[in-house]
This record gives sequence, structure tokens and C-alpha cells, in this order.
Amino acid sequence: MNRMGNGFLGILMVVFLTAFFFTSSAWAKDAGSIKIGFIAPMSGPLAQMGKDAENGAKLYLEEIGHKMAGRKVEMIIGDTEGQAAKSLSKTKKAVEMDKVDIILGPISGVSGAAIIPYINSRGVPTVFPVYALDDLTQRERSQWIVRTSWTSSQTSYPFAEYCYNVLGYRKVAFFCSDYQFSYELAGGFQSVFEGLGGTCPQRIYAPYTCLDFNPYIPQLDRNADAIYLMWAGKQAMQFLKQYQAAGLKGRIQLIGTGVVTDENSLPRMGDEALGIFTSLHYSTALENPENLEFQRKFKKLAGKISGYYGESYYTGAKWFHAAVEALKGDLGDKKKLMEALRNVKITCPRGPLKVDAYGSPIQNVYIRKVERVKGELQNTVVKTYENVSQFWKWNPEEYLKEPIYSRNYPPLGHYKKK
Repeated sequence: MNRMGNGFLGILMVVFLTAFFFTSSAWAKDAGSIKIGFIAPMSGPLAQMGKDAENGAKLYLEEIGHKMAGRKVEMIIGDTEGQAAKSLSKTKKAVEMDKVDIILGPISGVSGAAIIPYINSRGVPTVFPVYALDDLTQRERSQWIVRTSWTSSQTSYPFAEYCYNVLGYRKVAFFCSDYQFSYELAGGFQSVFEGLGGTCPQRIYAPYTCLDFNPYIPQLDRNADAIYLMWAGKQAMQFLKQYQAAGLKGRIQLIGTGVVTDENSLPRMGDEALGIFTSLHYSTALENPENLEFQRKFKKLAGKISGYYGESYYTGAKWFHAAVEALKGDLGDKKKLMEALRNVKITCPRGPLKVDAYGSPIQNVYIRKVERVKGELQNTVVKTYENVSQFWKWNPEEYLKEPIYSRNYPPLGHYKKK
């Protein structure tokens, strides 16, 4: 009896030590710090967007004590300066020298396009908190990238419906920066607006680096009900001032994508911004509990309110954390990490968030109007469209048979009812 008992105990000890050895070995391999490669413009013309993004990610990491699943978290910053070449070099450094577990970023379409081939070739798990170009999660979707942001055209679809059905517009012209992000914003808006019966009589694209809009303002269609804009930061502020100086404010309504009046520049605008309607998946003025708490903490950290960029990186960091917890901190298998990233569902300052089968968000889209509240300008939410996907009301398979929106597609009038 004693020999049987001793033998049984011996077997248990062997099993325990074997399990402990393999578990400890696996844990030791991954027990160091979790490293996040933060890629954003920290200098140059987009620096304020980058600083907001940094503060958003930093705030989330502070909330969780810089630990995920019991492991310390480091954030390694790569300054892209808003340039394609710098974006690629900083991403390579993060992956090859810093040995990061994930890339968080970048911001601009130019930067995103520069690093996507490298991400795909090296198999680097990546979360895009801001980058919005449609095809990343459509015709050319990547197995290594999940976006927690939006597709460029996603917020245009409900906005076009709102402009036609609620605001009563029948003619909307476009004045936008000359690059792919703008083409997709305009194409998405046009597809719904013309399909409802509206007319898009004009598209004007000015250079990506434009800072003087006086040569273009006289060309704007005076018979349009509204002009749809895509300009951000300093460019948006300059256009609005020159538009007002030309005597057009109040004569032709201005509308556009939410970055036109994002809170990284809205506090520096004046009456020229009042009354502008925009659409985005976030507004600082949202009054849900998560956003109120986020804004309180962000202001304490940064000394200012957060706009879209701060919220985007805060949410991107929170998304990654949820995946790490699901894996109990074991990030050794990159494919399992990507699977975990695609299965996350969270509630964040913008509202409920999940991704579709293509790795793109399904989320609320907010129609906002710039108003002055308690002496400050804000993007007041006037309408919420819930659970909007990148495919709007279309069947994904049918949607993906169409060409991607481009500078010349769709041609004006393409969707007009016959």
C-alpha cells in the first residue's frame, strides 16, 4: 500500500515538474516587456495630430498601470514627420531593431501606403487607429492589419443621406485636397447623394500642400446648396478664413468630413466655423460615460480637450490590450494575435466598436454641427447612425465588384437616377 502510494506521488511529481518546466519555459520566452511601436508625426505640419495621438495612447497605458496580462508595456515612438520615407524607416526600426510586438499607427494616408507592403512582407501584427483608405479592408485586405478607425467612404454614406433627406440639399459640389483619401470621401458621398436624386455638379482638387485658397474660391459653384470640404489642421483654418473674407459665408453652406473641424484645430477657429456640418465616428461633445471620463482625464494629462486623433489612439491601445488579455499575455504566435485582434469587442469613448469579417469597424457615425456652447466651439451631435459598416446598405460581394473610388471615378452624374 505504501509502495503504491509512494509510486502514485512520484508520478504526480513527475507530471507536475514536467508541466512546470514547459510552462515556465514558454513563459520565460515571452515574459519580458510588451513593446508597442507607436508610429505618428511628432514634428512637421501634422505634429499636433501626432501629439494628440501620443497623449491618447499614453493616457490608456497610464490607466492600466503600463501593464497588460501582468507584463510591463513599453511604447517606442517613431516620428514619421508626416512623410512616406520617414514612416517606412521608423517602422523598420521598430520591427528590426526594437523588436516590437505590434505597430500602432500611422496617421496619414501617405504614411500608411508607405508601410503596408513592409508590414505584409514581414508579417507584423498591426493596428491602424486612424488610417482610413478603403481598400486596406476591402479588395486588398491584409491578414496582418486590423483597423480600429474607419474607411474613408464609411462616414460619407450616412452623411449624404442626411444632407438629402434632412437638410434638403439637392446640389453639392466638392472642394478637396488632391489625394486618395479625398477621392474616397467624395466618391462615397456622391454614390448615395446622386442615388437619392441629388446632383454633384463640380469637383475641384487643390494640391495636398496648398495653403492659399484664393485662386480656387472664385471657381466654386455659386448655385450649389453646399460645398463639401476635405482640408485639415492649418489648411482648414486658412480656407475658412479666406472663404469668409470672400463674402461667401452664409451664401453657400459648408459641409465636409469631420477632420475639417476636428478639435485639434477647432479651438483656434472663430465664427467662420459656425454652422458647418460634418460627419465622423467621434465627437468630443458626446455625452456617454466613457467619453466624459476620457475627456476629463485627457484634459488633465494634456491641458486641452481631445479630438479624433487622441480618441483614436486611446481606443487603438485599448483594443490591443483586450487581445493581449484574451491570449493571457502570450504573444509568441503572431497568427493567434491577429485572430485575437479580430475578435475584440469593446465600448470606448466613441461608443460600441467591433470589426467585420474584413477587419474594419462597425460603429456609430455622428452628424455634427459646429456651435458655440458656453463660449467655446464644439461639434454638437445632431444625428446618430448606429452600427454603420464600411459597406453601408450594400451587399459586400456586390460592393467589391465596383471599382475603387479614384480621382476620376465615379464620373459626375454616374449614379444619377434615370
